[in-house]
Amino acid sequence: MSGVGNFGGLFQLDCKEYENPVLVSSIDGVGTKLTLAIDFLKNQTITYEHSPHYNIGIDLVNHCINDIAVQGAKPLFFLDYFSTTKLHPSVFENLASGMSWACQQADCPIVSGEIAQMPGFYANDVYDIAGSIVGIVEKDKLITGSDIQLGDVIIGIPSSGLHTNGYSLVRSTMMNNYTLNTTFPEIDTNLGEALLTPHKSYLEIITKTCEEHEVRGMAHITGGGILGNISRIVPDNLKASINWEWEWPAIFKLIQDKSEPTIEDETMRESFNLGIGMAFVVHKNYSEPICSWLKEHFELGAVEIGNIHEDN
Repeated sequence: MSGVGNFGGLFQLDCKEYENPVLVSSIDGVGTKLTLAIDFLKNQTITYEHSPHYNIGIDLVNHCINDIAVQGAKPLFFLDYFSTTKLHPSVFENLASGMSWACQQADCPIVSGEIAQMPGFYANDVYDIAGSIVGIVEKDKLITGSDIQLGDVIIGIPSSGLHTNGYSLVRSTMMNNYTLNTTFPEIDTNLGEALLTPHKSYLEIITKTCEEHEVRGMAHITGGGILGNISRIVPDNLKASINWEWEWPAIFKLIQDKSEPTIEDETMRESFNLGIGMAFVVHKNYSEPICSWLKEHFELGAVEIGNIHEDN
């Protein structure tokens, strides 16, 4: 409802289709992935559509969308905060374009934001960015994990790459020996482009899957790894176990193989999504039909990655 320049963004909420609406909100950033984006642009000529800053804008929005989508919420509106020592218009234009594109995909307007110039606070060319999102869900359709039961199965939904986690570890173990322009036969592009692949949005996948099937709990795999995030939604008397048997995408194998010192498996599991960006917890009888349905409708190779058992 509001144009540029107002002190607060306006959004008219239409609750006609809800009997008992609940607002769901989240705020987050993209971590030290920003550092790689800034460094990569200094050393590589890239087309506008593939600018690291454009991708960072997508990362920011999709991370926030996934955080509320796992609770069954539909995004209503998004806000952003951008801070730097001195504004470089081309950088912010790319960020804003990436955020705008991602928001359009989710039918979620950007209603307000802040651009803060803070001379002397950041190093030259360095910036930070954060996003906040508000969504809505009918109270009786909230998905919190409280319905998870003994014997349920965990389905892993593929990620598009590292998403927004594990970059501090990559920088400390790989970047002393390789540059972002380094190419490897294991991946189709250079290291920088592989690491800066944008965060996937699971909104459509979640919405349509939950319309067709019973999903008892969902976890967005962010900081803390697969088990750490799934454990957040499992009831206190139960526990999640992961089988770790799927094949890691090439970028994760490369990170472990080329790191110095070598990153142990346990640290990899705690720091990265290892190719699993989202997890569904479902009744064991529904696991195979849901995996087949996801492959048919979204061409996703979803796989069983674990189960729920008693917390002994």
